[in-house]
Amino acid sequence: MAARDPMDPRSPALDQPVKWSAVAYAGIAAGILSTIVQIVLWFVFTDALPAILFRDARFAAAIVIGRGALSPPETFDVQVMLVATLVHFALSVAYGLILSRLIARLRTPSSLLVGAVFGLCLYVVNMHGFTIFFPWFDATRDWITVAAHVTFGATAADAYKAMST
Repeated sequence: MAARDPMDPRSPALDQPVKWSAVAYAGIAAGILSTIVQIVLWFVFTDALPAILFRDARFAAAIVIGRGALSPPETFDVQVMLVATLVHFALSVAYGLILSRLIARLRTPSSLLVGAVFGLCLYVVNMHGFTIFFPWFDATRDWITVAAHVTFGATAADAYKAMST
């Protein structure tokens, strides 16, 4: 096999085939664990459960359903929870795919660090960038949401590496 031309602009990581089952597993596992971390932190540091969970579910569901999902705030609704869960996991898998390309050629310790930084970047994009389109997410800007996003990134990286090797 010929040596790689150092002037070739293609990324070697993109030469790696996508391991779709690893991407899906990593995204779902990271989505579950980051949600658990967020709920535990809400429980320990706030007195807002379950209202804050229902509020955030309405925020996520409103991406698909529209602003009508936002009221009544902080109440349980089966349809809202189902749509919010689907949005959450669809985004988790999509973000897992992006992260998998970033860490494809890294060893696990490095990929965990890249995953955590990726999670922090996701927080900025999700809670500051996407509020241009979905302004209701500005209410979720807090350190607990940052921690959940960092957890997501590190978990997705770890799960992807574990499933793809």
